[in-house]
Amino acid sequence: MKKIITLKQNTDFRRAYARGRSYTNAALVLYCNKNREGICRVGVTTSKKIGNAVERNRCRRVIMAGYRNVTPLCSGGWDLVFVARFKTKHIKSTEIERIMTEQLRAAGVIKT
Repeated sequence: MKKIITLKQNTDFRRAYARGRSYTNAALVLYCNKNREGICRVGVTTSKKIGNAVERNRCRRVIMAGYRNVTPLCSGGWDLVFVARFKTKHIKSTEIERIMTEQLRAAGVIKT
């Protein structure tokens, strides 16, 4: 299994928000931006609107579990930021995976 490289710096998140394209769903928002590193990096954010720390951490875990299954399909060179919404905490990782696949296909990260 390949190691997932995550975004950790605030500047990387800000660059994705400012320059990246956004794709929305009721449960998930995707910001994607091309990078020069040739690898896919991913970041996950959850706000306090989602709920307490337990619910926010569950949302992050569900999103990362969905992304782990989608990773082999992704072509390199993208910074991806997933933003959890209120409905995310009620959804299972298989549904999140389906939503991610649709969004990544629309963004051109996954080639059909």
